[in-house]
Amino acid sequence: MKTERVKKYLHRFWKEWRIPLLFIVFVVIPVKSSLADWNWVPTGSMNPTILEGDLIYVDKIAYDLRIPLTMHRLAKWSDPKRGDIVICFSPEDGVRLVKRVIGQPGDTIEMRNNTLFLNGEPVGYTKIGRDYTELLSGKRRVRCILAIEDLDGVAHTVMSTPSIQAMRSFGPVTVPQGSYFVMGDNRDSSRDSRYFGFVDRESIVGKAKVVIGSFDITDKYQPRFKRFFESLK
Repeated sequence: MKTERVKKYLHRFWKEWRIPLLFIVFVVIPVKSSLADWNWVPTGSMNPTILEGDLIYVDKIAYDLRIPLTMHRLAKWSDPKRGDIVICFSPEDGVRLVKRVIGQPGDTIEMRNNTLFLNGEPVGYTKIGRDYTELLSGKRRVRCILAIEDLDGVAHTVMSTPSIQAMRSFGPVTVPQGSYFVMGDNRDSSRDSRYFGFVDRESIVGKAKVVIGSFDITDKYQPRFKRFFESLK
């Protein structure tokens, strides 16, 4: 009797939910895996560009097309460029990360006291005021130093926090073929290629394009309406 009840329940469940389930299996999962995805950001390693609690849109066909649920590439039309914000897997532990491409294959990267040098030339910086990052938490806003970094024509904001210990100098190192050097915009609070080395091209799965929504996880998940549908640079 119990087995019959279970069978009836399963039959009724399948009859009522088969269309949504099939839609998820054959549409939602392949789309999220190969075409477009969204990613919650739990850390501040990309502050002030991306904040904790941002929900970002990921373009998974920005560089290539992969078989759903695999890393096998069906077609490729471009490679990440300097300044791109990419989704990649850490070579250290396989964790999914959001970082900025600093160096392409063949580039020589060096950092001296938080100033980047690209192929022997210093990257341009313009210092800006703390009020630029009004959405940062109060402590970070007070303690940080902000600047606009011009990375091969891609201007974006970076920050440093002199009061904490960090790797502010390294290299020079040359990026090998098939690999990339990635960093967080929060230069003193990001675990990136300075620590775990180069990221393989195969481990880069998409490009972050837009903040879909944003909720301040440090303050009762208050919505940051100003960040909704904000483009990422």
